[in-house]
Amino acid sequence: MTDRKLKIALSVYGVGGPGQHGLWKDDRIPKNASIDIDWYIARARQAEAALLDALFIVDSQFINATYPAHYLNRLEPLTLLSAIATHTKHLGLIGTASSTYNSPFNLARRFGSLDHISHGRAAWNVVTSFDTGTSRNYGLEDHLDYSTRYGRALEAVEVVRGLWDSYEDDAFVADVENDLFLDPTKLHALHHRGEHFRVDGPLNLSRSPQGQPVIFQAGISEEGKALAGAVAEGIYAPGEDLQSARAYYADVKGRLAQHGRTWDDLVILVGATPVIASTDAEAQRLAREIYEADNDFDRKLGAFGRAFGAYDFSQHDLDAPFPDVGELAENGGRTRSRDIIERAAAEKLSLRETVEAFTEYRPSPFVGSPETVADAIQEWFLGRAADGLNLRTRTPDDLDVFTGTVLPILQERGLFRTEYESDTLRGNLGLAVPENRYAASRAEAALSV
Repeated sequence: MTDRKLKIALSVYGVGGPGQHGLWKDDRIPKNASIDIDWYIARARQAEAALLDALFIVDSQFINATYPAHYLNRLEPLTLLSAIATHTKHLGLIGTASSTYNSPFNLARRFGSLDHISHGRAAWNVVTSFDTGTSRNYGLEDHLDYSTRYGRALEAVEVVRGLWDSYEDDAFVADVENDLFLDPTKLHALHHRGEHFRVDGPLNLSRSPQGQPVIFQAGISEEGKALAGAVAEGIYAPGEDLQSARAYYADVKGRLAQHGRTWDDLVILVGATPVIASTDAEAQRLAREIYEADNDFDRKLGAFGRAFGAYDFSQHDLDAPFPDVGELAENGGRTRSRDIIERAAAEKLSLRETVEAFTEYRPSPFVGSPETVADAIQEWFLGRAADGLNLRTRTPDDLDVFTGTVLPILQERGLFRTEYESDTLRGNLGLAVPENRYAASRAEAALSV
């Protein structure tokens, strides 16, 4: 028995995201799932009925014809989550938005509004955009370099949090007798002047029941982990194997102290694609079958270019040495692209061999019977490789299998809740409500008198 409880979010990919390119062909998936709000609402209700923590919506703003079906035609995250908010009561709502291609004031207002609409269940997944083609959708010739994107991201979060504190919690007195709606001494302009932004404020929106939306982030580069240590309250982390997940967990959590934070101030969720059957052998067979159904080389070659700014590798001889694309790696998905380049060089791989090496069959750690999958989750959780999971289930049926067979085992072991702890996302994740900075300064000043 442990006082810690697993935290579980659900990532929904509609007709099929990365690694699920052929999902749109499944009879259980409506061909318009990625733009059908009723389908999303049903998934959210399904997740809430199972007591999951949140619905996680990823996003990008650049496509070409080689991208997965879900990327080609999907709803904007905050619009989608605002609709879901009115059909759920406890489920957290995590939306992705780029700090590179949005202004902090706009982000603060949009996520603050979602937080009010949901009565305190919103979270911002901060991304810096590695799809280099996005720049041309925003009138820029070139994508910002890596260090600039992460410097901008850190400053953007600081500005957004400052704007969310524009009003102290008791600013709106609504005193009819004295004709006073607002106590003007509790409204604060930010007057931010930084390297990337100049923002005056104040924001025309008060704080929500959870104080501020939760800040989520994903990143395995040095810059990404530094950003996580400084500002993240939740992380969507890689989860390929137990050893690397433990190392990542310890690395990122170990960065918190230098920012005056504790391990409990950050929840790390690893990506997990469980495959569950009545026996381990049957689950392994099914996992391999799912992989082979999507194992198309031309499709993999097209997707391979995404880490390099959607580069078209089909223009190269497949059996020649891996091409020199190092310059493209710097502004794209740098960590993955560097790994690809370095391995190709070290092993003298051709382009074809490189693609095959990085897309070969690697079964999820969470494949097996319900008991086996529950055992694996418990090992990762108690072994400090994760605080929970970000589930990527292929179909609604797969989610039902997980929540109907694995979760009861985890609940029986005291590792997962049997009822929601709170009506807010912070409350369910075990995160503190941030004190308004101006109220805190006022209280501190009063104590020093």
